[in-house]
Amino acid sequence: MPRLLSVNVGLPRDVTWNGKTVRTAIWKSPVAGRRMVRKLDIDGDGQADLAGHGGEQRAVFVYQMDSYPYWQRFLGRNDFTFGQFGENFTVEGVPDNEVCIGDQYRIGNAVFEVTQPRVTCYRVGIRMNEPRMAALLVAHHRPGFYFRVLQEGEVGAGDDTQKISDGPEGTSVAEIDALLYLPGHSREQLERALRIPALSKGWQSSFQAMLQQDSSSKAAVGNPGLAYEEQAPAWPGFRQMRVANINKESDSVTSFVLSPIDGERLPLFQAGQFVVLRLHLDPDKPAVLRSYSLSDLPAANHFRVSVKNELNGAGSSFLCSRTREGDVLDVSAPRGTFTLLPNQSPVVLLSAGVGATPVMSMLHTLAAERSQRKIWWIYGARNSGDHPFAEESRSLLLKQLSRGRGYMVYSRPAAVDRAGIDFDGTGHIDIALLERIGVSKGSDFYLCGPPSFLQNMREGLRNWGVPGGNVHAEIFGSLDAITPGMAQIDHTPHLPEGPPGSGPPVSFARSGIAVAWDPKFASLLELAEACDVQVRWSCRTGVCHSCMTGLIAGSIVYDPEPLERPAPGNVLLCCSQPNADITLDL
Repeated sequence: MPRLLSVNVGLPRDVTWNGKTVRTAIWKSPVAGRRMVRKLDIDGDGQADLAGHGGEQRAVFVYQMDSYPYWQRFLGRNDFTFGQFGENFTVEGVPDNEVCIGDQYRIGNAVFEVTQPRVTCYRVGIRMNEPRMAALLVAHHRPGFYFRVLQEGEVGAGDDTQKISDGPEGTSVAEIDALLYLPGHSREQLERALRIPALSKGWQSSFQAMLQQDSSSKAAVGNPGLAYEEQAPAWPGFRQMRVANINKESDSVTSFVLSPIDGERLPLFQAGQFVVLRLHLDPDKPAVLRSYSLSDLPAANHFRVSVKNELNGAGSSFLCSRTREGDVLDVSAPRGTFTLLPNQSPVVLLSAGVGATPVMSMLHTLAAERSQRKIWWIYGARNSGDHPFAEESRSLLLKQLSRGRGYMVYSRPAAVDRAGIDFDGTGHIDIALLERIGVSKGSDFYLCGPPSFLQNMREGLRNWGVPGGNVHAEIFGSLDAITPGMAQIDHTPHLPEGPPGSGPPVSFARSGIAVAWDPKFASLLELAEACDVQVRWSCRTGVCHSCMTGLIAGSIVYDPEPLERPAPGNVLLCCSQPNADITLDL
């Protein structure tokens, strides 16, 4: 009969790792006697990162005793104690390749259901003093699993672990784990997994995304179950394009129409995407990189970018003050995942300032399709002098979109601005305005504008009851960082401390800095961190794809090799190094 060998608990603590403070509850210790297991945890236990651990679906983490001697042999160690892998229950006789999702067990007078494998992150590597551990647990099919508590009760070491019900599809923990993290899955396996009601919602969403991946391309790579991956860019690096036309859109915004100098057709980008321009400001200095949204209808013979001339903005000043028609610029292929979804829900295009640029492209696309969706164009500016695309947007709404409506808000109208003609209201865009003009909560909302605008609107829409999946935002500049267990501190990106490296240049496009690679860094992620560039990560070993970033130009090598590579045009920062000059979308 399988048995519970040890009950292990631990509360969050601060530990020092690589010179940083990490909050973690990965250290669990055996307890004497019996402990009450509740819906969310065990008495005396806690989790530091509730985004990745804990909650009803992950109340109790279970690891099998069978894996203890396995890892001791593999790692050449003999110092393991119960709770070594951060587990709450150390069990005997329930290995990952036999336990199935949906299996139910009675232990003591509590009842449990298996919900998912453990999502391993870098903290198990800290606990094990083995940085590769997150990847090893998956690659060796020994991740461990979580219990949901169906019936609260007391448990203790020595209790029998009695199976009382089988999972409906007989799909083991190890099989489910490999299905998400390792290549080689089949449609039938995904469909089986999605027929298991006990499988946690997060894993179901991942498998749904994998199932929906375009099956027509046999060469499809990447894993949408781990991260949304755009299609491979139309060309690597940069392509030369000529400035065919320059047009002043407002007092501060100028549009540049770019045509390929080789005359070859351009790809039809997706409305909302952006390009990176490589600008040679000074022949004696490195080029600077700037990202700009494409602002008109996708066309095969040109791109249009619209640029706000920012005070002290080197890139925008160069474009708006020094660039002339006929000049040649280096342009990347279109990129970005802030794109118009192809459904029939009402569309709300919400923007302020130069944030109008990507949603302007969306408005053009909807107009070209003669869309019958209900469409709102809601825009905020200071006054008519700062209002780009005023006539262009008005024409699209009135002449080509039968269900299109616009609402313009000026915060400080000028004396010449006419209420009801140039603008519709004063102040700022907020939820009260959306309610007043009759915007539906069931719409798809596309947001772009200054950081304060985005924060206020996202919070407002959430509090108004709009589902998170209906809110889509484009962020100019660095993306929000994800650094599990560590405090997020905003710093201005800078060159790393110490003498410069001698390797190929690494350019961070959003952050506006270029750094010579130094092999003292184990990965591009470590280099980015040394430069205080905003990054996202979790496993740090090529498993979870949280660190996936657009590779705009150049090439990399992987060491260690990730469990599954991302799609072309993307790179996993945590396990890669440059082998040529590279440009990253960071």
